[in-house]
Amino acid sequence: MKFDRKDPPREFTVGEHGDIIIKDQGNLHLTADEQVTFVTESGAEYDFARKDWGYYASPSLNGRLEGFNLRTALTRNPATGRYFILVVERGHEDSFQRYLDVEKLDIVTWMDDTASLDRLRAAVESAE
Repeated sequence: MKFDRKDPPREFTVGEHGDIIIKDQGNLHLTADEQVTFVTESGAEYDFARKDWGYYASPSLNGRLEGFNLRTALTRNPATGRYFILVVERGHEDSFQRYLDVEKLDIVTWMDDTASLDRLRAAVESAE
């Protein structure tokens, strides 16, 4: 693993109104079979792992994430047609909903438990 820190961090604005400031802290270079874990203040963990074919961009949606009280949502920006996978800490759903409202994003589906994922899988299979 190699981390190229940006000092000072590169700052840029995002969001529907351009009022969210993101601070780009640097670039993390992983080689195959290396992993980093992001940890919240509450101790929830989110793993990101490099493989020789690409990335595991998330731990199991209905396993490790669920165990760390993290919920995954597939969202869509109707204005741009872009889709996003967002991960929400349980107990912060009101803040998440405010964010969705301000950014004008729709929840396509929650992907945070086996039943939700099975319904999604069934819908995809019936559409094929």
